[in-house]
Formats: sequence, C-alpha cells, structure tokens
Amino acid sequence: MKFSEIDGLFESATIKPTFEYIHIILALYLFGKEKEGIGRYRLKEELLIGSGTARSLIEKLNKNINFITVLSDKNKKKGHVLTKTGQAFLNKLKEKIPLVDAGDLEVLKEILIESENLYSYYCLIKNSANHLTNGITQRDAAIKVDGSGATCLVFNGSKLTFPPKAFSDHEMEQMEISDIVQEYFKSSIANAKSILEKNDVIIIGLGESPEKARLAAMNAALTLI
Repeated sequence: MKFSEIDGLFESATIKPTFEYIHIILALYLFGKEKEGIGRYRLKEELLIGSGTARSLIEKLNKNINFITVLSDKNKKKGHVLTKTGQAFLNKLKEKIPLVDAGDLEVLKEILIESENLYSYYCLIKNSANHLTNGITQRDAAIKVDGSGATCLVFNGSKLTFPPKAFSDHEMEQMEISDIVQEYFKSSIANAKSILEKNDVIIIGLGESPEKARLAAMNAALTLI
C-alpha cells in the first residue's frame, strides 16, 4: 500500500526516520479517535516506540504535511489533533479499513491456533478478498511488528469462512466457523456503524499486549490495500 501524501515523511537528507509506515497509519487512527488530543508520551505508549521516534513522528506530521496541530485551551497545550487535511486523509483510509477494535478472545479462541495469555484486535478491510491467498503474508506482517500472529476470515456474502487457499478442501469442510463467531462479528461491525459485505476481509491480530495485538492486526491489514 502506498499513499503519496505521506511518502515525504521518510525523506531525510541526514538521518532516516526510525518510525515505520504502520506507525504513521495507526497514529492517524489514534489522533482521529481522541478529540482532546494526544501528546508525545501517550503516542509512545500506544505505538510502542521510543520517545525520540514519537517526537520525530509528531514533528513531521505537523510541519511536513500539516496532518496534525496542537490543541490549545486558554493558552494551555492539550496535545495534538488532526487538521482538516489530516482528517481528510484518515477518511480516505477508513474507506478501506473502517474498523479497528479489540476482540473478545473468549468468543474468538475457537478459530485461533493459539490464544492463551494473549490479546486480540481485529480489522475490517473492505472488498479485499481478491488480494488474499492463504494468509501467510498477513501472519508474517503481524509477526514483523512483534505480534504473535494473525488469522484471516473472508465474508462470502452470507457467512465468514477461512481463506479458500489456506487449507485443503477436506480440511475446509471440517472447519466451519460457528454461529457464535459469525454473530459476534456481524453485531460488532453493525454496532460500530459499519457493514459486512461480500469480499470483505476480517483480520484478527494477536499479541502479548493490547498494543502489540493492534499493531499486528493493522500491519497485516495494510498488506491487503
């Protein structure tokens, strides 16, 4: 996935930025969610990056591409929020990934290879089934950001299934996703004021902390757009 609007953040005549593409994307989702603003220390904790990296990311989002600005209240700085330009870009992202949310492992553990002592987040990626093969690329993307893996599901218009190339035909027959899991995703997505449509993909990211699980889910999702 490439968006020309943020390519310039990686250009430097001196030191190459230590943040990655995933940190920019997830930061924008976080700024969009927190209307009271986010500061450098909060961003550092949410993205699992160093203080210097968080400072650099905020500075470049602010000065290089005018995606964020400082929210002030009676001359007191409260953190950074999206500008109109930043919000427009986030809206563009949300056309493809409208939902990033924590998952309920008590419900989801039946479709996950490993869930013990882990946390989960999931992303909804619109109309992306044609970019998905067996889910290995998405799993690797999750692991690359220190996640514990990722599981992909495809909506065929009536129900969620595993990617058709992930297992043999015989294995697929034995791996029906339960009505409980089906209803969980359909109701969660509806409650978030989104909609599940044919060829949509859901990716569940796992991690040793909620932050790692969210990074895993989002980095895996970015492979499909």
